[in-house]
Amino acid sequence: MKRLTNYLISGLLFWIPLALTVLVIKFFLEVVNNLVPARFLPEALLNLNTSIPGSGFVFVFLILLVTGALLTNILGRKLLDLWERALNKIPGFRNIYNALKKISSTVLNTSSESFRRAFLIQYPSKGIWVVAFQSGNYKGEIEEIIGEDVINLFVPTTPNPTSGFFVIIPKKDAIELKMSVEEAFKLVISAGVVTPDTIKIKENK
Repeated sequence: MKRLTNYLISGLLFWIPLALTVLVIKFFLEVVNNLVPARFLPEALLNLNTSIPGSGFVFVFLILLVTGALLTNILGRKLLDLWERALNKIPGFRNIYNALKKISSTVLNTSSESFRRAFLIQYPSKGIWVVAFQSGNYKGEIEEIIGEDVINLFVPTTPNPTSGFFVIIPKKDAIELKMSVEEAFKLVISAGVVTPDTIKIKENK
């Protein structure tokens, strides 16, 4: 009986992650497909009687690629500047657009330190340790008030890491981990079930 139970658990451990991965990918492709007007999908353009899984994703990918290529030259940058000037004249739209653009630029910028490093901090009170991710280095009024170097950190919640808390603490109170950001996210999302082989800590400089 014990052997059968082990077989069952082993089977579940194999199939559950595989099934969930397929479902997530399927859901993502369906969402992207819904963003693209049906008349622009390859199956509509080629008059096919069946749908092609992921065709919307390919369409969006090509649009992003072409747009990126256009915006990297001088003419494209000038057109983008004119476009943004026009958008900035729309009341209410300007603030939302500029805020989202700044967030996107920060997150997608490969040279940025945002979400590239994982830390261990005591939060929300002393003696309680949580994993946090650097969201930036704040230089301004708050640092002047605190009177020492500070660091911006995002403390995600479990099991949904897209929500959490933004904290600003002295750099000396943040312990940088040697584990990768991916390993740290797995640790948070799984509520500690999935852990790195070893937890290493970098020496604070």
